[in-house]
Amino acid sequence: MEKDDHFSSEKLDVLDAGMNLKEHAQLEAHDKLRNPLMGLSKEELFADVETFARDHQLEPILEDLQKGALVARDPKSFESLEELSESEKELFRRETTHRYHQPAMLFFMTGLCAGSAIVQGMDQTAVNGAQEYYFAEFGVTDRSLQGFLNGAPYLCSALVGSWTTAPLNRWFGRRGCIFISCLISFAASFWMAAAHTWWNLLLGRFLLGFAVGAKSTTTPVYGAECSPANIRGSLVMMWQMWTAFGIMLGFIASVAFMDVKHATIPGLNWRLMLGSTAIPPMIVCIMVYFCPESPRWYMTRGNYQKAYNALCRLRSTPLQAARDLYYIHSALTSEEKLREGKNLLRELFTVPRNRRGLQSAFFVMFMQQFCGVNAIMYYSSSMFRNAGFDLRTALITSLGCGITNWLFAIPAVYTIDTFGRRNLLLVTFPLMALFHLLTGFSFWIENNVAKTACVATFIYLFMIVYSPGAGPVPFTYSAEAFPLYVRDIGMSFATATTWLFNFIISFTWPEINEKFTPQGGFAYYAAWNVFGWIVCYFCLPETKALSLEELDQVFSIPTRRHASHYWAMLPWYLRKYFLRQDVGPQRQLYDYE
Repeated sequence: MEKDDHFSSEKLDVLDAGMNLKEHAQLEAHDKLRNPLMGLSKEELFADVETFARDHQLEPILEDLQKGALVARDPKSFESLEELSESEKELFRRETTHRYHQPAMLFFMTGLCAGSAIVQGMDQTAVNGAQEYYFAEFGVTDRSLQGFLNGAPYLCSALVGSWTTAPLNRWFGRRGCIFISCLISFAASFWMAAAHTWWNLLLGRFLLGFAVGAKSTTTPVYGAECSPANIRGSLVMMWQMWTAFGIMLGFIASVAFMDVKHATIPGLNWRLMLGSTAIPPMIVCIMVYFCPESPRWYMTRGNYQKAYNALCRLRSTPLQAARDLYYIHSALTSEEKLREGKNLLRELFTVPRNRRGLQSAFFVMFMQQFCGVNAIMYYSSSMFRNAGFDLRTALITSLGCGITNWLFAIPAVYTIDTFGRRNLLLVTFPLMALFHLLTGFSFWIENNVAKTACVATFIYLFMIVYSPGAGPVPFTYSAEAFPLYVRDIGMSFATATTWLFNFIISFTWPEINEKFTPQGGFAYYAAWNVFGWIVCYFCLPETKALSLEELDQVFSIPTRRHASHYWAMLPWYLRKYFLRQDVGPQRQLYDYE
């Protein structure tokens, strides 16, 4: 093939890898999304800004819009702009030197997102201790019914909740969707706490699922759309860390209320465990009132003045707000052109680049569940009782799982952007498999003290390696895997995937534990972690620190070629990391400019 100078070297690599001209045209369109202002002359840029200000009644801030557009066109060259005063240049310098020197409202908005994540985590694990009491009170002995009762929220989320995200966001905005989700969580908490039969409890837990899917999809998006670009990654990563904190609070509630009794209120302890989950969503509902709506959402509704006012609350100066307002508008215009006349669901499956992103997102979301973590999160108290602990000790030991999960999720804020998504999974999958096997084998120990100690130790070790790996990677990876124009529907699919398999884990563990014994159950999930490592090594591309253009290149490489490359690299890894030999540089699959 003759190589025209019009193509960049990485695009030629993609074409050589088998990308047809239609895919190449798609990639060219995505390039525009990387920075829609790139390539415009100063005169063209100012003309577009004037039209933009006139069309949206923003003439009073025209000067700030023009200066902001110049900075947005090439953020690294603002020092050479004659239009900026020295004090204005200092503003943009501080975005690099003082990245976290931000308005109080931005951190308040981050607190709202953290609170929403805490709601999510607490809803998941308060049931861990409560089930030890309500199964007995309601006479629920059938293992399948136990699993269905515990997993009902995730079934509802997979079938309904995750797919309500788009209409709720369209009609009520990001804040409105978070408010409605937390209001449902608040109501479901009281419903569950007041349940008088198992089927009434089942209805309450099913109602909870309407909140789970929409909230888990919308909150990270809201945080990303409100945050400045230079700290967006770390703020969005807080979702997983604070979800882990909420998971810990769910375990704390189990321990805090386990001894509470009342002569006329049966099961007051487990009712308080489930009822306590109403506190975080109540706080979030109040916080929503004080936070601005996503500027991007306002702009999709044509309300640019409100979008600018929101940005002024979220940015340090009006100039920075004007810059981001115009840049977001330009990106939205480019996205709209890319969406025009297309069936987005069909595009997700039929465009090879999108399909490869989809299969990668599906894989990481699937493995987040089938690594076996939520069998522990939902049933650790039962596991510890099977190992020989009494109920009180089992609940306290389960609290250790929640604390461990949260503490070791904190380093992931750093490691996910330094060590990489793929590398974190490659390191932690085999360790999780090992600790699953060791946990299962520990149930064969005859000495009761040694058995309980080993079971608790290996479950804790499993949580330590899960927290920085399969915990934070899936949601971060999925948000990166899709092009912007299909990201909303792609994330709905990814979120529905994780909640569907979450339900399957919750539903099947009691039956697996009874039929295959704990040894067989833990070995089952150990095998899935081995499977996860194999697929991750051969088929999962790395997305760390890549631009939109580079991500398009990565996901345009056929999976077969990716697998062939890493098969050929196995001897190199063996000689370097196991035999400790001197080897040449690693052969690269991608060639970035």
